[in-house]
Amino acid sequence: MRVAVVGGGMAGLAAAHELATAGVDVLVLEGSDRLGGKLRLGQVGGLTLDLGAESVLARRPEGLDLISAVGLDDRVVHPETITASIWTHGALRAMPPTVMGIPADPEALAASGIAVMPEPRILPAPEHDVSVADFVTERLGRDVLDRLVEPLLGGVYAGHTDQLSLRATTPQIAALGDDLVTAAAEHRAAATASGPVFAGLVGGVGQLPAAVADTDGIEVRLSSTVRTATRTAEGWRLTVGPTTDVETVDVDAVIVAAPAPAAARLLAEEAPDAAFALAAIDYASMAIITFVLDDAVVPEGSGFLVPPVDGTFIKAATVSSNKWGWVGDSGRTVIRTSVGRAGDATLLQHDDGELASRALADLRSAFGTLPDPVDQVVQRWGGGLPQYDVGHLDRVETVERSVAAVPGLEVCGAAYRGVGIPAVIASGRAAARRLLDAGTIEA
Repeated sequence: MRVAVVGGGMAGLAAAHELATAGVDVLVLEGSDRLGGKLRLGQVGGLTLDLGAESVLARRPEGLDLISAVGLDDRVVHPETITASIWTHGALRAMPPTVMGIPADPEALAASGIAVMPEPRILPAPEHDVSVADFVTERLGRDVLDRLVEPLLGGVYAGHTDQLSLRATTPQIAALGDDLVTAAAEHRAAATASGPVFAGLVGGVGQLPAAVADTDGIEVRLSSTVRTATRTAEGWRLTVGPTTDVETVDVDAVIVAAPAPAAARLLAEEAPDAAFALAAIDYASMAIITFVLDDAVVPEGSGFLVPPVDGTFIKAATVSSNKWGWVGDSGRTVIRTSVGRAGDATLLQHDDGELASRALADLRSAFGTLPDPVDQVVQRWGGGLPQYDVGHLDRVETVERSVAAVPGLEVCGAAYRGVGIPAVIASGRAAARRLLDAGTIEA
């Protein structure tokens, strides 16, 4: 039996791995010239570094499980420091304890000078979905939202809390109950013994896609855009490749692991309700700008977040050479900055030199004097992050119902129930398991 996986990001690769290890022949069709989605390695100043995601959430098992399954567990490392700051009110200020930006220590928040929190309002969570902004502001005030919650979510989703769904993006906040601050303090106390929050790989997490693709039973075709997916009496027929040289591929089942716009196009005929719901999911574009400096010149700490309300160009900076021992061993300072949020399309129309110049100016404002970098790389992620706006989970349920009614079809990816690496791996594995458990395919 043979299954086609449309999309070679981490969700598609995880689905392929799950199927291949069960004895199924898998064909991964990726429209671009490389695998990995938002995982990517590149050269900056002679160093091989992550130009996309650089860590996985260690408190979810799926990422580390897959890393172990493909033989990379001996390279797993944890951050040397996770001491982060907020750059606001003209200074770098130590991040007080929070749960996704909800203060867990009001005294530490007051001492930080980051935000002023009024007396918290004790209110039950609404039964319907609301925006993160509406929920937090009503209970803790706009300053807490703008200077703690917003910068944290901006780093994950590149979105705006006025649009982002509470249920879809911050279920941790919704789960705190009526008294957010008290519950946040209790949650933080309970979490202190839970082990490291994040993990990475010596040499970069961008090694993971190739390691997964090397699994026996997985065939990969790059630069292979899938144009249609149509049910046949025996399974599915895909048309693949440029319009001037279309190839037909017959398979027993299909997992669509493409971003929502491409998935909507492929599902329009066989699962129109799913296609309609997917078409409603917006995406944000952003860029990561990596600088390499010759000397260890940056203060301690893993980096900082920036509240958008302060009007700076960058939204975050990570001092990778402080955060990861294997990067710091180079003897150089490596700083990653991120720019771009939903609706900021014009910002990314600047050329690479302008993006890097403006990002470096912000770094110098935050850190003080910095020497000129020896190298810099701008990695653009156009349409890279799906926006989980209010009502997102209802849209996802519509997609899942529609797809479930079509034998031999599954979907997975960041557009559904989580954008982090473990979440998309879980999405891909679950799609593969549904095919196997349904008996649609035989190992």
